[in-house]
Amino acid sequence: MNISSDITVNEGSSVTLLCLAIGRPEPTVTWRHLSVKEGQGFVSEDEYLEISGITRDQSGEYECSALNDVAAPDVRKVKITVNYPPYISNAKNTGVSLGQKGILRCEASAVPLAEFQWFKEETRYPEIRDGATLKLSRLATGLDGVRIENKGRMSTLTFFNVSEKDYGNYTCVATNKLGNTNASITLYGPGAVIDGVSSASRALACLWLSGTLFVHFFIKF
Repeated sequence: MNISSDITVNEGSSVTLLCLAIGRPEPTVTWRHLSVKEGQGFVSEDEYLEISGITRDQSGEYECSALNDVAAPDVRKVKITVNYPPYISNAKNTGVSLGQKGILRCEASAVPLAEFQWFKEETRYPEIRDGATLKLSRLATGLDGVRIENKGRMSTLTFFNVSEKDYGNYTCVATNKLGNTNASITLYGPGAVIDGVSSASRALACLWLSGTLFVHFFIKF
């Protein structure tokens, strides 16, 4: 007879959903969260569903089912969208040789989707809008041949021809109406020391591991 409309709330809010049904005999009303693993979606057996301090994991579709064993259950759905501030889930340092193409990636989860900005030290890259792609003009430091591209949760900063001036620390900032967060990402060249380990040492370690695995495989077979 009556069911709540789709709703959008901020994380931490309290939510009450209503599902009124009539029938003879009186139907049993059950709420179930559809956006979870099979067998874990049961929520409550009541006309009202109350969620205190809702989390992002509790977003999605909720199904109200009214059943009195006379016929198939009558089913309706309500969608809850939970807004939450950005958090950066993927931002890795990248090593690139001079003259090669280098890409820094920054992935942020957020609802609504985050907007991205890139900085080198304290300088924000000036932007020229060209559809969905942001092409950068020349900076005071002499950087050019660089492109920012934002697609959904991912922002990439691409250097088409890496030079010495491109190496250094970059900051990715992700922002939506609920807040912002940032991550530091380093573009480095051969021989650079990152987190106390040189890129050359990383390469030697990989070669040593590959050789060890090859010898082990050769001896075994």
